[in-house]
Amino acid sequence: MSVCHDHGVPAGEDLPPRARTVLWIALALNAAMFAVEIGAGLAAKSVALQADALDFLGDAATYAISLFVLTRSVRWRAGAAVLKGFSLGALGTWVAVATVLSAVRQPLPDHAVMGGIGTLALAVNIAVAVMLFRMRGGDANLRSAWLCSRNDAIGNLAVLAAALGVFGTASAWPDLVVGAVMATLALSASVSILRQARGEWRAAATAGAPAE
Repeated sequence: MSVCHDHGVPAGEDLPPRARTVLWIALALNAAMFAVEIGAGLAAKSVALQADALDFLGDAATYAISLFVLTRSVRWRAGAAVLKGFSLGALGTWVAVATVLSAVRQPLPDHAVMGGIGTLALAVNIAVAVMLFRMRGGDANLRSAWLCSRNDAIGNLAVLAAALGVFGTASAWPDLVVGAVMATLALSASVSILRQARGEWRAAATAGAPAE
């Protein structure tokens, strides 16, 4: 699982039209996959799928907020990062609670649904990574977007491994382990984002940066 929050660019700068279009496509794909995967995760009783859905939602929110604050001040972008951090923390907590409850009840996840949806998620992340591949040598904004999609594809492989584990062991534990790891990464990233946002906000205030 990859939680990315550094898609912003300095205030007053803008993205090339092609890059902006690609980021909007990436946003739409991530939002659509969140809806598909969260529904499938709940239906299949898979916390790994639910956690991967969280990753798609986090990326979609990141693209949306970053595009919105693209030409705004550092303080605006720091405030947006705080929103991302709290949202990610709430969703990570939700996945952690779901993992604990599943560990107690131990319902057997549907490995076929996990494998099918996991494969679809992998295909979507690869498609986004391919779209961004030609721009990976651009500024930090574009390169970070490409790296996030690449790392997300690696996270999808963990979901597929969990599906194979559930199938091979007839146990929920492979799914629970992947879900727990993803929830931990989300909570850790939430803390990191909030710390960075607080530092950027204080630095901007100290420097007398404009609020707009």
